[in-house]
Amino acid sequence: MNFDLAPEHELVRTTVREFAEARVAPVAAELDREQRFPYELVAELAELGLMGMPVPEEYGGAGADTLSYAIAIEELTRVDSSVAITLAAHTSLGTMPILLFGTEEQKRQWLPDLATGKKLAAFGLTEPGAGSDAAASRTTAELRDGQWVVNGSKTFITNAGTDITACVTITAKTGEDEISNLIVPNGAPGYTISAPMHKLGWRASDTRELSFENCTVPEGNLLGGRGRGFNQFLEILDGGRISVGAMGVGLAQGAYDLAFAYAQEREQFGKPIARFQAVQFALADMAVEIEAGRQLTYKAAWLKDQGRPFALEAAMAKLYTGELSHRVANAALQIHGGYGFMEESPIARFYRDQKILEIGEGTNEVQRMVIARHLGLVS
Repeated sequence: MNFDLAPEHELVRTTVREFAEARVAPVAAELDREQRFPYELVAELAELGLMGMPVPEEYGGAGADTLSYAIAIEELTRVDSSVAITLAAHTSLGTMPILLFGTEEQKRQWLPDLATGKKLAAFGLTEPGAGSDAAASRTTAELRDGQWVVNGSKTFITNAGTDITACVTITAKTGEDEISNLIVPNGAPGYTISAPMHKLGWRASDTRELSFENCTVPEGNLLGGRGRGFNQFLEILDGGRISVGAMGVGLAQGAYDLAFAYAQEREQFGKPIARFQAVQFALADMAVEIEAGRQLTYKAAWLKDQGRPFALEAAMAKLYTGELSHRVANAALQIHGGYGFMEESPIARFYRDQKILEIGEGTNEVQRMVIARHLGLVS
């Protein structure tokens, strides 16, 4: 076994870390405070070739492996979660359904702009009445005269309403006990996008409610075959959990870095608080958990790159890193004391951004259900 990263992976880490520290860190607090989408940073991420990392070069992507992608997400989240989720949702949820299930014609139509970051894509799965029970989707699509007529709504959809959003891939019932996926272009007749939703964290990312009222979509926008939608979105979620796992590692690492630096600077009773055993033990526990979460995440990414089953490991990584990031963010804020409770302190933003990692891409409870199923505990 060799746990050394390959030179290309180390290069990805160095490149993204330098970008995050030089370009994202100086504006992260301002973007969060103003709840402003980071168009300029998305354009720079595109210039670096990060907006289509796993997409083959023939479609405009970088042709990178999953581990490189996970490292990039980790390094961005180490500085700011809003920028990281913009990239992760666009790639894992918005772009991958078209890459994995699209026809050649659909790939040629959509992927070049998405992979180069000229446009963003979204993934519409969650509904007001269908969250963890995604199969309970009530959005419908009826084929009439060569067009799909869509009715229903989606909620908590990332990247759906930006000025550069091209489309959203939605799940819809196309028949009795039949779920399919459709590509809905922004601007389609009958498709309405709400104002940005106000969130506890990820405030600079774009999150919307979507409404479809007799929305018409070309018949050719069916993605991956009629009735295949349920299995398709499960596959998409499996891959997406690796990127959210990487976000958990990155946020925990960033919170740890802030706490470590503060403990060296803050003095009480005549010496830095890092000299006190209580603080030392807290930092030691953080370091242990972060390393464990990183290895879980990297293993899931490696298995995917090897073409081997990875769904169990992805669920484990997502569950563990979500919970470890909660513990690390909480302990890191505790080390900051009263200053950490002030919005002027970066750790406050990390603390707010963390909670969604235990909810999005399947709650902790859903991850345990997935893991139990893979262990053979669910018939």
